[in-house]
Amino acid sequence: MSYLRAIWNSPYTFWFILALPGLPIIGGLLREGEKLEHLLHPSGEFAARFLILSLMITPLMFLTNGQRWVRWLLARRRYIGVAAGCYAVLHLAIYLLDKGSLGPILEDLVKIGIWTGWLASLIFIPLTITSNDWSISKLGKSWKSLQKLAYPAAALVLAHWILLDFKIGPALVHFTPLILLQAYRYVHVTNKRKERKLTAHA
Repeated sequence: MSYLRAIWNSPYTFWFILALPGLPIIGGLLREGEKLEHLLHPSGEFAARFLILSLMITPLMFLTNGQRWVRWLLARRRYIGVAAGCYAVLHLAIYLLDKGSLGPILEDLVKIGIWTGWLASLIFIPLTITSNDWSISKLGKSWKSLQKLAYPAAALVLAHWILLDFKIGPALVHFTPLILLQAYRYVHVTNKRKERKLTAHA
């Protein structure tokens, strides 16, 4: 039993789980050649899903009073964030390969749905690169400030999703749990601050 638990808790097992959705996408990328447009949605969706999951963990800690399964996720939050960044890079690579040349890419920049995606991708880069112990040690308190860029990145991803094809339903299905949990977190933290102030003045 302890052996199985060790396998389950291994970072390699978790990385394998995070990589699973990417295998058919990469397989399709290698097989299809020039027909890549149908791979854009799954790669982008998994980037969004892992970003959403990584941002849901802290409010879930408040909501569940730190239940064991949430603490298990918390210990692996950086892995989830890196996975989101990797799927975002895959999504961007598929987009660039699908366009094939600089002309169509520049033509797309007039579309707000496209440049919101580019901005989100640019934010993903420093977040992904600094998600390691060395960066945490070197950046110190600045590391947390940098990681807060994940929130504007999430807003840009939501805008990119909605504005690109104007299908609001699927985007809201994914982002509504995050929005509700973050609202709960705000209320929870605000109430705790008020309680501390009342206690201090008592």
